[in-house]
Amino acid sequence: MNSNLYARAKYLSIFTILYNLVEGGVSVWQGAADETLALFGFGVDSFIEVVSAVGVWHMVRRITANGGESRDEFEQRALRITGAAFYALTAGLLLTAGMNIYSHHKPDTTVWGIVISLISISFMWYLIRQKTTVGTALGSPAILADAACSRACVYLSVVLLISSIGYEVTGIGSLDAIGALLIAWLTFKEGREAFGKAKGMSCSCSCSCSSLHGKTP
Repeated sequence: MNSNLYARAKYLSIFTILYNLVEGGVSVWQGAADETLALFGFGVDSFIEVVSAVGVWHMVRRITANGGESRDEFEQRALRITGAAFYALTAGLLLTAGMNIYSHHKPDTTVWGIVISLISISFMWYLIRQKTTVGTALGSPAILADAACSRACVYLSVVLLISSIGYEVTGIGSLDAIGALLIAWLTFKEGREAFGKAKGMSCSCSCSCSSLHGKTP
């Protein structure tokens, strides 16, 4: 068991939790203040990513506590938590997109959406690279799934950025609806894949599932 890599994984999960709590709080507050559904929904999505990070943090803590003897069990649990977070994210995106399309609502301003999305893209890009490196080195599908969750957050940030800039330029209040629906489809696929790995099923992505299949008899 590589204690240094697990310590790094724990740091990344704690950083993800703290960052997304701050980002989610600011986004929800400013989204409500400016009547911006996209920014408000983005804030809720940040809290959902916290769920995935908590699952990985719990997994790493349990693995290091028992010397890695029950790693598969903890990996599967973390994958289920991440899968549930992806499904919750999908539902939130569908709801937000539906509200935007139905209400034709126009926010007061989307400047905060531009600022927050740019900050989020920077931090999430860092987290994706670090989690992918650690997850690959450990052969951990759960950590790689958490990296995919951060990648979904980048997609959301890009949609928020484009829709926020688009509104400031054109005044059209529902530009992010189609993008949100496309991201919802992607996050649903990621959630289904996470549950598939947890069940020991074959996965269609490029990451390894060997930690779920490779127990020595």
